[in-house]
Formats: sequence, structure tokens, C-alpha cells
Amino acid sequence: MKPLIRTVHLWAGLIFGTILVLQGLTGTVIGWRHELDAWLNPGLLQVAPPPGAVAGSEARPSPAQVSAVLTRLAGDPAYGRPDSLFLPEVHGDVYVAWYRPGKPASSWTQGVTRQVMVDPANLAVLGERNWGEAGLSRPLLMPTMFHLHRYLMAGDVGKVVIAVQGVALLLLALTGIVVWWPKMTLSAFWHAITVRRGSNWPKFNFQLHRAAGFYTAPVLLVLAFSGIYFNMPDWVTPAIRAVAPLSKNDKQLNASPKDAPRIDAGAAMTAAQARFPEGRVSRISIPAKPEQPYEVRLRQPGELRHGPGATRVSVDAGSGAVLRAIDPLSARGGDWFVSTMFPLHSGEAFGTLGRVVISIAGFTPLLFFITGLVVWIKFRRKPAKRTAPKAQPRTAPALTTEQASARRA
Repeated sequence: MKPLIRTVHLWAGLIFGTILVLQGLTGTVIGWRHELDAWLNPGLLQVAPPPGAVAGSEARPSPAQVSAVLTRLAGDPAYGRPDSLFLPEVHGDVYVAWYRPGKPASSWTQGVTRQVMVDPANLAVLGERNWGEAGLSRPLLMPTMFHLHRYLMAGDVGKVVIAVQGVALLLLALTGIVVWWPKMTLSAFWHAITVRRGSNWPKFNFQLHRAAGFYTAPVLLVLAFSGIYFNMPDWVTPAIRAVAPLSKNDKQLNASPKDAPRIDAGAAMTAAQARFPEGRVSRISIPAKPEQPYEVRLRQPGELRHGPGATRVSVDAGSGAVLRAIDPLSARGGDWFVSTMFPLHSGEAFGTLGRVVISIAGFTPLLFFITGLVVWIKFRRKPAKRTAPKAQPRTAPALTTEQASARRA
């Protein structure tokens, strides 16, 4: 059985090694995407903090300011009403309005979303960019890294490919544990988790491959499973529901009539804050159709997910009533498990240290690919065992002339 598992581990690594290396390296970069994006594009994503505020301290925009930003954009024919608005997280950040275009031309086409940045102080438009457009310029570099990691810049087809490579990574980690498993002795276990000095190059690679696999297997299993869920949740939700209850993520509809007067985004924000007074509003999705509600995202103190948080509130666009509230702090069973996936995948569940660990883990596919390739090449070039030469039949020595004459006589 173990030779078969070793063969599966080998070929899964050879087939998916290149894409896993790409995923690991881009994941290392986008783990610090917001910081790097702001550093690359200070004129687009950074402004001076308001008077009396400290740059980097938590920002809490008012509902009135949110309404003013949306009114400013909706009244300008160059922009119009956005589909969603991202609020400043800290003083010095900007508002980011998102405008989603129509569906991509094909399942291979990467969707492109227009982003417009607005200064909170004077509501001036600072600039814009196309999120999802490939490029190596400062504005497009980090979006390109993100879409390479998430979609391979290939739209829906890329999502499926990334989900498949998540399955491959899961398989590699599990088969790697089986292949690594040593004899149940202290000496054998120590040899399986250490790299010893003085080894030749192939032996060093084998020891490094085996020991690194032991230390990183738990992290890789988490990254693999969560990566599958992000791209193809239907592949894993049945398994989650088999273990723990998981709520359905149905789309909400307004309870008020379609022709009822509509509240603005500021009023929806107020309703969400009333439900979670300690929460900081991070995003607001604007209804595109009369039957759709506002979707407000918040982050409460104590959430595993940083940045935008994972608290969600659906607000009736007519009456302002709360239709549904998703609270990760009170989630149980499968709902709690799902709420932990992104914070664990990004490492932010454990703060800066967790993000550093995930960034280091991003280099391990490259390490495993190189060391595994060296071991595989050495194995293929291993000389065949030498066999003893076959014994040749012994022949009588030639007779001399005198011996021949004597024999004839």
C-alpha cells in the first residue's frame, strides 16, 4: 500500500507542482496586499488624516458622510451610482466605490471592475483603476497578483482549476503524511523531522523534503481545504453539513412593496449599527433591483477576521428593517467553522504572527517542488544492481607437437 501512496504523491507533485508554486508565491504577496497597494499607490489610496486624528487609527465614518459620497458620485455623469462602497478602515484611507460591468464574454474571460477612489475630507475623486485588468503598473500590480492567486486571470475556468489544485494540495499533504510516517521509535521519529549535516546533495534534499513536510502539513491542509471552499463551496459544504449544522446562504428580498419609498445608504448603515453598536461598518452593497435590500458589512471587536470583518446585516431598502443578521461571534457548528476559513487562510486569525507564518508557508511549494524533483531525478538515475558474470565452460589447453605425436603413437 505504501508504494502506491508514494506513487500518487509523486505524480500529484509533478503534475500540479508548477501551479502550486505560483499559488504559494502569489499568496505570500497578497497576504500583505493592502499595505503593499497603499505603498505603491499613495496618491490613489492614501490621504492626510482629518485634523485632530492620528494616521492609522480606526476610522468611523458617519452615515451622513456615506450618503454624501454616494450622492456626489451619483450626481456626476462620469461615475453614477456605484454597486458598492468600501469605507475607510483607518484615518488616511479613502472611500472606494465599485462599479461592476456586465458578464464576461466567456467563462475564460476575467471580469473587470471599475474602482473610483474618493477623498473623505472634500469628496474629491482621486482617481480610478480597473480591478481585474492584467498589468504590471503600480495601480494594477496588486490586483493582478490577487487575480492570479484566485482565478489564474481566467475567470470561472480559473476558479475551477484553482479548486482542483486545492484538491491536489489536500491529496499531497495527506499522502505525504503517510509516506513520512516513521517507525514508532524515538530514533526513527527524530530522523524523520531533522536534517543532518554532512549528507550528500540528494540525501540532504530528501531529508529537507521530509522534515519540512512534517512541520508544514497542518498549515497546507488548512490552506487546501479553505481554498477549495472559496472557489467551489458546493464541493465541500455537504461534508461540513454531515458533521455540523450549516445555515443556507439564501439571498434576501425586501419585505416592503417594490413601489415603497427607498431609504438611502446612510439610513441602512444606521440600522446596521443599531443592531451591532460596537461594530465598525466597512462595506455597503447598494441594491441594483427594486426587490433587493442593502447589504452592510461590519467588523465587531473580537472577530477573527480583521479588515472588513465578517458580520453581515441585510436591511430592507424600503422600511429600513433588519431582514437578517449574521454574527460570527455567536455562530456555532458549521457556521462557526465557515467563518474561520478566511482568517485562517490569510493568517490574520493570529494577528501579524499568523500572517508571517502564512507568508513563509507560501514558499514551501517551491521548496517541495525543487527538493522533490532532485529526489525523483536521483531515483530515476539510480544504477541497476550488478549481477555476477556467468561462469564460462573450461576448455582443455592446446597440446604441444610432442604431446600430439605421442598420443598418435
